[in-house]
Amino acid sequence: MQAVDPPTAKPNILVIGPSWVGDAVMAQSLFITLKQRHPSCRIDVLAPVWTLSLLDRMPEVSASVEMPLGHGQFGFSARLKLARQLRSHRYDQAILLPNSWKSALVPFLAGIPLRTGYIGEMRWGLLNDLRRLDKRALPSTVQRFVALGLDEQPRELRTFPLPKLIIDPNDQRRVHDRFSLVERSGKVLGLCPGAEFGPSKRWPTSCFAALAQQKVDDGWDVWLFGSGNDRAIAEEIDQETGGGCRNFAGRTTMAEAVDLLSLTDCVVTNDSGLMHVAAALNKKVIALYGSSDPGFTPPLSRHARVISLHLDCSPCFERQCPLSHYHCLRDITPQRVLAEMDGL
Repeated sequence: MQAVDPPTAKPNILVIGPSWVGDAVMAQSLFITLKQRHPSCRIDVLAPVWTLSLLDRMPEVSASVEMPLGHGQFGFSARLKLARQLRSHRYDQAILLPNSWKSALVPFLAGIPLRTGYIGEMRWGLLNDLRRLDKRALPSTVQRFVALGLDEQPRELRTFPLPKLIIDPNDQRRVHDRFSLVERSGKVLGLCPGAEFGPSKRWPTSCFAALAQQKVDDGWDVWLFGSGNDRAIAEEIDQETGGGCRNFAGRTTMAEAVDLLSLTDCVVTNDSGLMHVAAALNKKVIALYGSSDPGFTPPLSRHARVISLHLDCSPCFERQCPLSHYHCLRDITPQRVLAEMDGL
């Protein structure tokens, strides 16, 4: 491996951001760490378009650069064109959060002198500050991100800064007017019933509906969040409550969803990107885990509570239940969630 010079006291850093919304939120812990170590550094982030509104709410990020290719696309000519455009920024270091081979091409072609990342898909040569990932020392995604901002790979990483999205009151007013929200005297419960990964990460619709009905009866407003893929699930929940909810699923941009979530008092959510958004907004969060591991991607907030039954068959990390019973989620009752909400 060739010798490389360490970053300057005021390094100009390009971070290659992740594709998933939740990972994009967790990446803020790395940005904060870099700013703590180098207060005068500049941090630009190359990321997919659907994460840019999140980066706009992170004060540590100086600028975001849109990655023109979607997840899984190779597009060598597009990567070469982007690399040539980035050469003029004279970055001192690139930090790569994805582990793919193709994600290392742009920093290499852009001639960035220090290129940091995990070995991943055998990226010898493309990276010159290669790290070997010890999954036992760094069991969670956020720990692995933060470790890349340190000069050497730590043996363990017990503490790290938590993500904190900054909301502009003007954006809140705009989203309030955009959706004709009425002034409310009670509290607002946000429900995030979707999960792009698959049904093994989704609490049953009937359980979300029972929870929503209880809070509507208690005088709360209930808002439903999600992408266009979650619209049918959200509509079913709304129908089961007799139209007692406000359904925003598939009707907002990511930026609008973030600003609306900032107006809630509590959020009940599957393990999803919106879960991480709600946690970074410092909301009271009840996070429901089935096939996934709460130790790997937990909600990063002191106001969050995780419900996981820790069955012998979970976490399986499968999109659908291999045993076809989904007990890891179906056996979480609305009463259990209500009790956790009362505890918060």
